[in-house]
Amino acid sequence: MNSELGGLKIGINVDIQRTNGRIHSAVISGINLATRSVTVEWFEHGETKGKEIEFDAVFSLNPGIFEVPRNVNRKLPARPSHAVQPKGSVRTRQSYARPQLQNGHSENNFQAPAPPNPVNNIVMAPPPAPTPGPLQPIQKANTGQIAQLRNTGTKAATRSGWQDRKPSSLACPVKKGENLCNEDPSARRRSNVVKEVDKIKKQREERRMRQAEQKAEKQELMNVDPGNPNWEFIGMIREYQSQLEYKPIMMNDPVQVQQICVAVRKRPLNKKENMRKEVDVITVPNKEHIIVHEPKLKVDLTKYLENQVFRYDYAFDETSDNELVYKFTAKPLVQTIFEGGMATCFAYGQTGSGKTHTMGGDFQGKSQDCTTGIYALAAKDVFKFLNSAKYRSEDLIVTSSFFEIYSGKVFDLLNEKSKLRVLEDGKQQVQVVGLQEKLVKCVDDVLKLIQHGNSVRTSGQTSANQHSSRSHAVFQIILKKRTTGRLHGKFSLIDLAGNERGADTSSANRQTRMEGAEINKSLLALKECIRALGRKGAHLPFRASKLTQVLRDSFIGDNSRTCMIAMISPGLSSCEHSLNTLRYADRVKELGIDNPENPEIRTDEDEEMMAQDDDDDDDDFALLRSTNEGEFSEDLVTFHAAISHLQRMEEEILDIHKTVVDASRKWLEVDSSLLNMANEVDYDVDSYAQQLEGVLSEKIEALTVFKEKVTSFRQHLAEEEQISRNIKRVPAK
Repeated sequence: MNSELGGLKIGINVDIQRTNGRIHSAVISGINLATRSVTVEWFEHGETKGKEIEFDAVFSLNPGIFEVPRNVNRKLPARPSHAVQPKGSVRTRQSYARPQLQNGHSENNFQAPAPPNPVNNIVMAPPPAPTPGPLQPIQKANTGQIAQLRNTGTKAATRSGWQDRKPSSLACPVKKGENLCNEDPSARRRSNVVKEVDKIKKQREERRMRQAEQKAEKQELMNVDPGNPNWEFIGMIREYQSQLEYKPIMMNDPVQVQQICVAVRKRPLNKKENMRKEVDVITVPNKEHIIVHEPKLKVDLTKYLENQVFRYDYAFDETSDNELVYKFTAKPLVQTIFEGGMATCFAYGQTGSGKTHTMGGDFQGKSQDCTTGIYALAAKDVFKFLNSAKYRSEDLIVTSSFFEIYSGKVFDLLNEKSKLRVLEDGKQQVQVVGLQEKLVKCVDDVLKLIQHGNSVRTSGQTSANQHSSRSHAVFQIILKKRTTGRLHGKFSLIDLAGNERGADTSSANRQTRMEGAEINKSLLALKECIRALGRKGAHLPFRASKLTQVLRDSFIGDNSRTCMIAMISPGLSSCEHSLNTLRYADRVKELGIDNPENPEIRTDEDEEMMAQDDDDDDDDFALLRSTNEGEFSEDLVTFHAAISHLQRMEEEILDIHKTVVDASRKWLEVDSSLLNMANEVDYDVDSYAQQLEGVLSEKIEALTVFKEKVTSFRQHLAEEEQISRNIKRVPAK
């Protein structure tokens, strides 16, 4: 018999203690040596219940189990191992929960047989057998006797010092290579319930510890910028930036000469943004890359960052000044115009991102220092080259023009903002009729023209800025031969309208809608023209907008070069506009370099033939649509077509109106002549009536045609109003 079990056998009654302290009898239904525990069952409130109890707990409440004689050879047939007899049974099981009496015999004269060897650590033993001799009937014990025996046994165990004894039957089982007898009893394997409770307790403590650490980190981040509602995003951005290696562009870095150059400039946070505690979401780690930390929210409102990386020819951070930007962007283009080429430099971006600051110069309050802008820096280099020994013998003069393109119309900023017409001559050359070119002899002359033009430039209010530039401003430095006046080279510096205006195609105001449509179309056309320049001979869709039409000569020929400077604002509130600007600039560079489609080279004659065969502006617009399918929905295409048609009708009506006014002066002279003739005494009435009828017929015919045109124009205006309400914008990708 296993000494560890003592008198424990399946089927005997033992006293157990419940969690509420109550002690009652139960039947052992299983023994597990691996966990040193027994499974007991009892019948309570009409149902069978059970629990797992360790050996030590059983021995402490049932000390008589250790003194059961082990020399019994007689065995009874095996009985079922169920816990309790059904309710109402007249028999009771033998109980070893009673204390031993004198001479080591129990109260009912029963002796415990030795249990069989355990199988798989589970001991299945028959019920206890009686001592040799005549079998005695089992009598039902009354409640009073059981209570008396329980109390007697407990007192006897106390007097005998059982709780202080450690009999040999409780010796720890020693496995090979182990010595468990020195093990602390509290470290022995506990029941599954206790282990589960301890596990839950440990997990709760670990969770509380993590929560405390997170709270401490949160408090530390909040202390970095107290009162900022976006402190979580600030912490994530700074953690990301700490892993980057910074190597910004420097003044002594080499300049790469390219036909198409795309650069991005980030401006610093302004005073208003700092007052609003704006988060800087733009990082410029080196001279080629821009990283946008776009804040996002998951479905469960968890905040996270989407870090988008863009690569360009040059990237300027907020510490770069205009001189550094000019060195790598516009300065290499000055050499081009002295070599007989055409150069263009575009400033593109959201209103308030620094376009006018970059092109025009630094601001001191509301006044602008024009000497530090790209306009002035380019003019200085132009006169420096002009006076150099290499080009002094060319006998060149410098002229300048300054005009703006607003809602598809061209206005001269140097001639009281007079309206100009853009036409093509017989040689398919675009001419801006009436544009004034001012002769300039020094940099100061150029600065005066710039200041005058900026003061009359059209501006308005948008969702992004209260003083948005609603027009494209084009400043041109032109080199001509002094004797013949023939064009030698041209440098066009363009301050584009704010690109957020291109989204105002669903405004309630028609003028705002037409502005947005024209800006949107002109920016797409500009991208396609730069693409054609990079493809060396692809079709040039310059008729798609007035901007590309007046700049047509800057996109043709092998000696044409273009530079685009994309301006972005660093604030969180401008993140969407900044991403749109970066995507546009990225597509311009990608389309010009990484997509060498249509590799065949067209000559200038082929280009002229294409221009002659392609006289309709709608063809160029159809090309824009086909190459920018993601930018146009069907409703937007219809809207652009309606706007283009309105613009053509408007020009046609204005021409008819001017014709009618000129004819009215002639009609007035005829009317005056007829009245003078009628004042004579013997005038020819037949001649008077005949001439008057002819004049009236001419008036009626002209005015009828004019009226029909105006009526048709009004109908198209109403159609455009309806179309604008149905526009569904394509979401940004």
